[in-house]
Amino acid sequence: MMNFLVKTIANAGALAVAIWLIQDITLTGDTAGQKTLTLILVALLFGLVNFFVKPIAKLLTFPLFILTLGLFTLVINALMLMLTSWLADKLDLGFHVEGFWTAVLGGLVISIVSWALNIVLPERD
Repeated sequence: MMNFLVKTIANAGALAVAIWLIQDITLTGDTAGQKTLTLILVALLFGLVNFFVKPIAKLLTFPLFILTLGLFTLVINALMLMLTSWLADKLDLGFHVEGFWTAVLGGLVISIVSWALNIVLPERD
């Protein structure tokens, strides 16, 4: 349970940095509290997408991973971010990613920040 909480906090932090750095990734809400709640819900959604969908996408595109020496990971991360944006729209959450290249850049930022936060934050079961 603690590991899940740490991963969600890391996702929320990484998403917040991507929203702050990239103009076309937006989070809307009337108050800071609403934005924080939306960010946490989007982080949970992003974690679920990465847990359930990403392994299937990686398996299906394994030859492309080998062919591009792992660079196709950027495309998979972008697609997971776009899927999160689409699901957030369907769930009426105020999160949106505008376009594929924005998602690629956002996926790169989120990967780097998540990696750094997972090093800093404790990992327990």
